[in-house]
Amino acid sequence: MIKLTDLDTILLSGAATRHTGSLLPVPENVSSAGARLTKSISALLNHGLAEERETHDNAATHRTDDNVAYGVYITDAGNAAIGIAGGDDVGEDASIPSPAQPDTPRVTKASAVLALLRRKEGATLADMIAATGWLPHTTRAALTGLRKKGYQIDKSKRDDQTCYRIAAVAA
Repeated sequence: MIKLTDLDTILLSGAATRHTGSLLPVPENVSSAGARLTKSISALLNHGLAEERETHDNAATHRTDDNVAYGVYITDAGNAAIGIAGGDDVGEDASIPSPAQPDTPRVTKASAVLALLRRKEGATLADMIAATGWLPHTTRAALTGLRKKGYQIDKSKRDDQTCYRIAAVAA
């Protein structure tokens, strides 16, 4: 199974919510992605998670070839990749999938770091790197970001390594 980037997931999720299944137009928060956006769409096409089809919708046009417009549309494999059960091809009569349940907590790398820091023993930089896959400088930047958000992070030593732990959250 292909590992989806955040941009891939945004594109596929946006397409899954449209009755046409078109990846285009892209959401405004990623419209400035430029070359990353082109690379992401190409990767989705190459892996069969999206397909090109002829379109008459200017907003859904990805490319034109001899006055024929082509759009990019999510496939059943693309739906499955983001956890939407496949069935018929997405088309004009496809229903809009229901949104995720609001009681399901969003699991992110940042939430994983917070969970590690909330433990009684805290977490070392190596623990946080292993949990997130981030580089050391990115992990330290995340700690700085938490401090800016009002978390008081205490440092201590454990086996000759610096251990970080959330002591309090500023009001």
